[in-house]
Amino acid sequence: MTGLDYLTTFRCVVCGAEHPRGTVEYVCPCGADFCVLDTLYDYARLRADWDRDALAANPDPSMWRYTPLLPVTEDGQRTTEGKADGQRGVMQGVASPLANVGGTPLYAAPRVAQALGVREVWIKDDGRNPTGSLKDRASAVTVLKALERGAQTITTASSGNAAAALAGMAASVGLRAVIFVPETAPAAKVAQLLMFGAEVYLVQGTYDQAFDLCLDASREYGWYCRNTGYNPYTVEGKKTVSLEICEQLGWDAPDRILVSVGDGNIIAGVWKGLRDLAELGWIEHMPRITGVQAAGSDGLVTAWERGTETVEPIHAQTIADSICVGIPRDPIRALRAVRETGGEYVRVTDASILAAMPRLAQTAGVFAEPAGATAFAGLLRLAEQGRLDPDERIVVIVTGNGLKDIPSAMRAVGQATRIEPTLASLARVLGG
Repeated sequence: MTGLDYLTTFRCVVCGAEHPRGTVEYVCPCGADFCVLDTLYDYARLRADWDRDALAANPDPSMWRYTPLLPVTEDGQRTTEGKADGQRGVMQGVASPLANVGGTPLYAAPRVAQALGVREVWIKDDGRNPTGSLKDRASAVTVLKALERGAQTITTASSGNAAAALAGMAASVGLRAVIFVPETAPAAKVAQLLMFGAEVYLVQGTYDQAFDLCLDASREYGWYCRNTGYNPYTVEGKKTVSLEICEQLGWDAPDRILVSVGDGNIIAGVWKGLRDLAELGWIEHMPRITGVQAAGSDGLVTAWERGTETVEPIHAQTIADSICVGIPRDPIRALRAVRETGGEYVRVTDASILAAMPRLAQTAGVFAEPAGATAFAGLLRLAEQGRLDPDERIVVIVTGNGLKDIPSAMRAVGQATRIEPTLASLARVLGG
């Protein structure tokens, strides 16, 4: 069984209209700004057909263990093992990155917890996904949706990670990928795109301009569009990070989850996964969700502070390229995720993000890119301000691997010490 067996309707987050399955493809016809769609399931039927014992018996450690809650006709494991269209080059019996998305580790970080004076801190390391970021989860689902529709080309706009995720997932099934990224994207991320064989267009402008160009191109050429805050299925992939966190904690949901925020789609996914689990009765309480933004890309923090769902466009600038967004494309759900769980938004500087990177690595053993370390910087900021409860169980989601942005990592830690190949040279450096 898959989630399509239980998917009932799509609900617009702006006007509240519900659309039966098969009647809409991307956003609500109401035409309002950011009229993205929530995917709704028949939870009563799901509860009758699927339970935690059945899930525990599933040997698949990837995100596809949650296929009854995913809106796909087949899971990624069966897609890669089954024989598909020869044009897509799916080889029978051969696993691919698509089949291995998710199942990322959740590490206990007792030294962090002790230093901050809280009961428990856990680090969810989604940099361990096949292309190195949480966004593999969304791209895996949207690639399957493209295959369901018989699409020959899938496209997205991205500051880097979503593009790499889509390029890698598309390559694994032989699907053409056309990617639009701002020309300021880190070289390592562009290299990933080219290595996966994507057609890459470096847009001489911002991420927001790349986003709009991608939409125009998808309409003009009939390409299937993965864009965040436009395609309703990206959140469905990203929500699996919440499902994993709660399962890895034995269904004892944490008190707080911190996540970095750019477009708002990941935090919306975290919230959606928790709501799904609450509807199923698999968790007893809803964690408080804390969104963390870089000070140079803080439109959602400002809207939260003002008590509004209207986010003013800004000229975004931050070292955390993956969350450098002037116009968040999923702002309403991003704000509701925080407000409706009793959470909050936190603003952190680029300097604090750089400082958080080595601290996370040296106290928890996780190497994060700047956007991935932003949530941890937010945790440190809350601790500095005395805003953490000593009895809290906290999960910090690391959204991307540090190898994606080596120049920023070197800015955070400086240079290694050069010595001559002699013991005397080493002694001089050691002061012996």
